[in-house]
Amino acid sequence: MPVTVLLVDDEPLVRAGLRAVLEAQPDIEVVGEGADGAAVIPLVRRLRPDVVAMDVRMPLLDGIEATRALLRTVDDPPRILVVTTFENDEYVYEALRAGADGFLLKRARPAEIVHAVRLIAEGESLLFPASVRQLAAEYGDTGGNRAARAVLERAQLTERESEVLRLMARGLSNAEIAARLVVGTETVKSHVSAVLAKLGARDRTQAVIAAYESGFVAPG
Repeated sequence: MPVTVLLVDDEPLVRAGLRAVLEAQPDIEVVGEGADGAAVIPLVRRLRPDVVAMDVRMPLLDGIEATRALLRTVDDPPRILVVTTFENDEYVYEALRAGADGFLLKRARPAEIVHAVRLIAEGESLLFPASVRQLAAEYGDTGGNRAARAVLERAQLTERESEVLRLMARGLSNAEIAARLVVGTETVKSHVSAVLAKLGARDRTQAVIAAYESGFVAPG
């Protein structure tokens, strides 16, 4: 089954460019388009895409609020890929904190766009971990977020789960973590699932943001 994608951006040329790149792939299908974040929820409910590629800055409802609304109101929501002009953008970090799964630069090369969509759909790796660390260092309340610290304390991660979370924050995939820890990939998947469940995180990105915000992992 192809990965289905909904494109949401107020610039028609951006949507057309993304559609052309993605539809050239046999395993990706663009199922719809929207011109503003306000259109996201009805489109998602009707089209049920696997991934929403959404601009972070839009005139009526931006990508941050659209992300919050989508995750709050839609059962089994799709993965959210924020599309942005600037990499070092506080809006991007706020979108990640709100629940977006990763971000993509509008100037990205076609191969990078395709890779981002596939990676977000799979959910087994952190997209652009170095950039997420940079955003957390610049805009995050790293170590000072009481709510995030409380979540980590209540989680009571085991020593191995803590190690897995640190490796996740560095951007390692399940296979790479397995090689580093000399265990099987299925064992790593079990640890990752346990970490996400204990933190109440829907995916790796949210777990890593919580790790940074709590001071459990330093973003530098």
